[in-house]
Amino acid sequence: MVEFIKALETQDSSLLCSVPKSDLHNHAALGSKLQDMQTAFGISIPSAPPFMNDIAEMNRYLHAFFKHVMSREGFEKSIVLAFQQAVKDGVTVLEMSMDCHFLLFYDKKMEDLIHFLQHTHQSIAPHICFRPEVGFSRSEPVEKMEYLLQPFIESHYFQCIDLYDDELAQDAKVFQNIYRKARQSGIKCKAHAGEFGDAESVRYTAEILELDAIQHGIAAAHSRGVMQWLEKNDITLNVCPTSNVRLRRVKNLQTHPARILFDNGVKITINSDDIAIFNQSVSEEYQNLYDARLFSAQELNTIREWGLDSE
Repeated sequence: MVEFIKALETQDSSLLCSVPKSDLHNHAALGSKLQDMQTAFGISIPSAPPFMNDIAEMNRYLHAFFKHVMSREGFEKSIVLAFQQAVKDGVTVLEMSMDCHFLLFYDKKMEDLIHFLQHTHQSIAPHICFRPEVGFSRSEPVEKMEYLLQPFIESHYFQCIDLYDDELAQDAKVFQNIYRKARQSGIKCKAHAGEFGDAESVRYTAEILELDAIQHGIAAAHSRGVMQWLEKNDITLNVCPTSNVRLRRVKNLQTHPARILFDNGVKITINSDDIAIFNQSVSEEYQNLYDARLFSAQELNTIREWGLDSE
């Protein structure tokens, strides 16, 4: 789209935010700018460290300073903020991930959670193609996750599922039964892989869980064979550039492996991950990649269109 290319080339943030784009890797409770969250909750929240060495360090920061979202009221307020952020950023396709534990805020009454999400979506962003996503931790016992995820899978409302947290915590194969049930219910299957693991872990996780898309997956850039496999199987990598830099998976944007993945035919999308932590909207991620000269404006438009065409 001409407007998108013009916006990048002229650094016109208002125009850039007006152009339709997707966010397919968005952790909902952290889906708004920190300043907006502080204003809405009336509290002071310190910014995340400039760099963190692993997921454990990030989780320590979250557990220390984000207790305000760990209630029904706090969760609902954070979801409202995330939808408002998506509207401001021009996001028109949104796969927003909510941890399965959030159902406990509703006394396990799935209909109440769904009612809230439907009402919030329709009242704030009815024009957005919203695909509710349930997420769960790779660090927790699989039996517990199966129990908590069952109502999400059976709801026929949640359209995606994602396995996240420490990708080295347990072998992906222990979650095969969960993904089999999700797939049988027509749910899009995603999982974090290749963020901290190696290239082969990307292919292994995708094969074991029969994934449609991978969250991050950047380690695949180290293996021509894995990239060929991803291209052949039409598996998209939902990349979050600033997250990768801040978590020390990539030295800087100028050397981000998204370039290698793109050049080797792997379909990628650009996403926010945790806006409250990394302080970058999707529009800002695109502008950052253009300013870093990692991609041309035309190439970034191709990536933008891939995200909008995702299913």
